[in-house]
Amino acid sequence: MNKGPLSGYRVIELAGLGPNPMAGMLLADLGADVVVVDRGKDTSDKRFKDVSFRGKRSVILNLKDPQDLDVLLAMVEKADVLTEGFRPGVAERLGFGSDVCLARNPRLVYARMTGWGQTGPLAHTAGHDINYISLTGSLHAIGLAGEKPVPPLNLIDDMGGGGMVQVAGILAALLECQKSGKGQVIDAAMTDGSALLMWMAHSDHAMNNWDPANRGVNWLDGGAPYYDVYETADGKYVSIGAIEPQFYALLMGMTGVDKQKFTALKEDKSQWPALKNELQLVFKSKTQAQWRDLMEGTDVCFAPVLSFAEAPKHPHNLARQTYIDVDGVVQPAPAPRFSRTPAQIRHGARQAGFEAEVVLREYGISEQTISRIMTTSKR
Repeated sequence: MNKGPLSGYRVIELAGLGPNPMAGMLLADLGADVVVVDRGKDTSDKRFKDVSFRGKRSVILNLKDPQDLDVLLAMVEKADVLTEGFRPGVAERLGFGSDVCLARNPRLVYARMTGWGQTGPLAHTAGHDINYISLTGSLHAIGLAGEKPVPPLNLIDDMGGGGMVQVAGILAALLECQKSGKGQVIDAAMTDGSALLMWMAHSDHAMNNWDPANRGVNWLDGGAPYYDVYETADGKYVSIGAIEPQFYALLMGMTGVDKQKFTALKEDKSQWPALKNELQLVFKSKTQAQWRDLMEGTDVCFAPVLSFAEAPKHPHNLARQTYIDVDGVVQPAPAPRFSRTPAQIRHGARQAGFEAEVVLREYGISEQTISRIMTTSKR
């Protein structure tokens, strides 16, 4: 089996939800040996279909038990990264806070993932993706003009501003450690991450090219007729992103809309509703499949709007193997792609405690302790 770019790195992931498991999944895809510290045995069918467990091994430890805490700290001594998603102060209260772990292993990258961050008046309160993106303007910006904001699943904060930003921090800290020989603590807050993802809106606002008070009236939020979703004759949808002049001209030509009239008025927002009305009528005149036959593969910046169940069957995704089947579960393939050290999935999700004995031996845990843990975890 080829080794990914993070082959040889050891990551301890303290079990949790959302962004922390996603970060561990990405690190495992990239070749790191990710060991999940599970809280208990879980043999439910859901466990085996949870994509975030792919490529990971696990041990079952009760971190409120001093003996199991000692095992975790012994493992920390041989790890490169530890990730946790507890509220601020919880890890310290349980005895495996960043100071304790870095004292045991000064090269450790200790990555903390929270919604509000380690500091601030909201740091200790509960929240979810929808709350974090509310605080940073992300949610306010998404939706139709005159209507309420639309939650964008949990993509912005849990996954983009959370897991992805956490991984970026971990990789940067590992690189820095190669020079300094020192680890450090990463405070990855989902509010910080979603604020970061809004950089372009802030830039446009500074250039007087974005109205932050209103949604659905700007060039990237569905306000512009050349960057929107249109219904087709069969009740499906297509997306258009013809921003640049040459792509916009092609859109006009392929839809038969008055090119001369609307090219001159492309940036006149007062004319956007009229052009959008014309395009709505045009796109409803053909089915999604007919528009695909006409526009797919051209520079009009077109794509059919597919469900995530349909997406794996699209010819482009099939050609690139963007989705793969692992143990009967269709899921996204690892990304990005590497020319020499490709990322890959070693195996699908496994039960809690998968290869626990092997893992504990690799981390230098005594046979007596391993026997105790294995006996306890089977109860």
